Amino acid sequence: MAQHYDDSYLRDILTTVKTIAMVGASPKPHRASHRVMAYLQHQGYRVIPVNPGCRGEQLLGERVYAKLDDIPDTLSIDMVDVFRRSDAVPEIAEAAIRIRAKVLWLQLGVIHAQAARHAKDYGLEVVMDRCPKIDIPRLGMESN
Repeated sequence: MAQHYDDSYLRDILTTVKTIAMVGASPKPHRASHRVMAYLQHQGYRVIPVNPGCRGEQLLGERVYAKLDDIPDTLSIDMVDVFRRSDAVPEIAEAAIRIRAKVLWLQLGVIHAQAARHAKDYGLEVVMDRCPKIDIPRLGMESN
């Protein structure tokens, strides 16, 4: 079951975020991360894919980076959206702090309470076990 967050908290995040780094973005169209990336782009977000296996390639019109630290400073990342196993989250949270992201968003099934607390201690907003592709329409925020 998804973690509970007030709708106003989720709405505030999804309204203020402009650029998202998607860790675990897949070039395979049948994968959830690929579909969510395309959806978020359609909703007006810029999504920067992060996947070491595809670094340097293009994915849905964006250059793929191997890791968060490789994203140029000129691309100010508002949110890190994580499509990785929970045990990978502490390292990703550390990188999100280093690149000064504002939000750490962990996808459905991805939960790591200790990493979430650490990110919060550094001022990041944290959402675990949720998907923006589900929350955006549920909150009535979907654009055509």
